[in-house]
Amino acid sequence: MTQAFTSSAARDAFAAFPQPARTTLMAVRAMIFDIAATLPADQNVGRIEESTKWGQPSYATPDTKSATPIRLGLSKAGDPAIFTHCQSTVMRDFRDLAAPNLKFDGNRAVFLPIGHPTKLDEFAPLIRAALTYRL
Repeated sequence: MTQAFTSSAARDAFAAFPQPARTTLMAVRAMIFDIAATLPADQNVGRIEESTKWGQPSYATPDTKSATPIRLGLSKAGDPAIFTHCQSTVMRDFRDLAAPNLKFDGNRAVFLPIGHPTKLDEFAPLIRAALTYRL
């Protein structure tokens, strides 16, 4: 089931993404909500707040403050990407564990494959780590 948009700014940001990047980023958006809902009780991150930061959809945990924010957007080259705060260790740790074929932008972003939804499962550990970063 698709999570309804809680922010009109986020809805508009997704509408502005070109296809097929929009489809890929919408799948990651669904993963964020799904992963948050299925974390064990000792990793309860609470409500996911959807907003925009720098014109990109952003996801935070305002009640528990457990997460480092996750943003979804496009790289300078137009590739869909997941962004995390560059001063957190989330992206660096994920890069150390990730498949060697993934492309990163330093400690701030990882680029997503277009048209391969099954490959998006590779990014679940990154999302889980970002949501639980401060636990």
